[in-house]
Amino acid sequence: MSLNINVTSEISKLNSVLLKRPGREVENLTPDTMHGLLFDDIPYLPIIQQEHDAFADVLKNNGAQVYYLEKLAAEAIEHSKNKEKIVQQFINESNIHEKTIADELTGYLFSMDTQSMVDKIMAGVRNDEVDIHSTSLAWSADHQKKSLFLMQPMPNLYYTRDPANILGSGISINNMTYTARKRESLFMEVIVKYHPDFKDSGLNIWRDRMVSTSIEGGDVLVLSDEVLAIGISQRTSGRAIEELAKTLFSSNSTFKKILAIEIPHVRAMMHLDTVFTMIDTDKFTIHPGIQSLDGKMSVYILQPGKAKDEIDVTHQTDLSAALKAALNLSEIALIPCGGGDAIAAPREQWNDGSNTLAIKPGVVVTYNRNYVSNELMREHGVKVLEIPSSELSRGRGGPRCMSMPLSRD
Repeated sequence: MSLNINVTSEISKLNSVLLKRPGREVENLTPDTMHGLLFDDIPYLPIIQQEHDAFADVLKNNGAQVYYLEKLAAEAIEHSKNKEKIVQQFINESNIHEKTIADELTGYLFSMDTQSMVDKIMAGVRNDEVDIHSTSLAWSADHQKKSLFLMQPMPNLYYTRDPANILGSGISINNMTYTARKRESLFMEVIVKYHPDFKDSGLNIWRDRMVSTSIEGGDVLVLSDEVLAIGISQRTSGRAIEELAKTLFSSNSTFKKILAIEIPHVRAMMHLDTVFTMIDTDKFTIHPGIQSLDGKMSVYILQPGKAKDEIDVTHQTDLSAALKAALNLSEIALIPCGGGDAIAAPREQWNDGSNTLAIKPGVVVTYNRNYVSNELMREHGVKVLEIPSSELSRGRGGPRCMSMPLSRD
C-alpha cells in the first residue's frame, strides 16, 4: 500500500511524520569527537529516549501516524533484493576503499539480521569489533590511532528534518553540508527507491543527494501550496536555492514563489527553523537576533522569469512586508523568541525556543524549557503542547528539527 505523501503547508493538520528514535549512536560520542560530529554535549541515552517517546506520543495522540526511519530503512533493504550493493555504498561513503577491509566489514554486517545491521550502521562500527586481517597501510596502527571507528556513528539522525523534505507532491533528498551528516540522506534515498510505501507513491524527485550544492531541510519552510521560505544559512547556499527554484518552477509543482531569507552563518542559528517558524495562518516565531536594530534583514524574492529556466530575483529588507505580500495577508504577528529580552531571547533560542512544530493551525509542539517563549505564544492565542527536553536539546535542535512531515491536510 503506497502512502499519500503531500505537504503544502507548515501548519495544516499533520497526518503522518517520519521520526528517528535516538539509539546507540548518541552514546558513541566522546569529548574528543563530539564537535566533529556536530554536538556540543553528550546526551544520556535512557533519558533522551524517554523524552523522544514522549514527543512521539504527543504526535500520535493528536492524530499523526508516526513512522520510524530505522524501521523503514530495514524494510526497504529487505524489499530491495540489493542488500549487498546498498551495504557497499554505505561502506564506500564511510571512506573504506581497501578491498580486504571492506570485505571483512561486509561479512560482519551480513552476520546480523537486517534491522540489527541498520542499527549498527547508524550507531557506528568500532575498530575492535571486526577482526581485520590486512597488511594494507589503510589498516595500520596509524589508522587506529586516528579513529576508534571503522564506520563513524551518525548521532544527528534523530533530526530527520534535514536529510530530506517533502515539497508538495515531491521530495528533495539533500546533499548535506558537513561530512558528519552526508551519509544520512542515503537512508532516505534507499527508502524512496525500494520501500513499497514510497516507491509506488508517485513521489516526484525534485532534487537528489548527488548534486554538488548543499541544502538542508531545516532551512525549508512550506508557507503555502505556492510559497516556500528558504534560509540562506551556514548549511544552505544561495546557488542551491536557485537550482531548486528552477526545478520547481519548470516542473509540475504548485510552487510559484520562494522567499530566500538570509540569516547569520553561525552554529547557534544553523538553519532558518532555529530562528523562524510558522505557527498559524498569520503568526510566526522569530529570533530578534536575525534582524538589525531597525528590524531590517535581507529577503530575496524568487519567481519564474519570462524565459524558460529564467528566475526573477528582487530584494527586500522588510520580512513582515514580504510575508504579507506573498501570503496575501493584511497583518501578521512576529512573536519574538524569549520576548526579545536581552538574556531570555538568546538563551531560549540556543535551546530552540523558535523551533516549533505546528501540528494544526495555532497548535504547536515545543520544548518545556522555553517557558518565556511558550507563554508569549499562549498570549497570542496559540495552543502550546510542551515536551520534556533536558537531553533532546543537547543536540541543538527542537521539535521541528526532529520531524519530517510526510502528509498534511
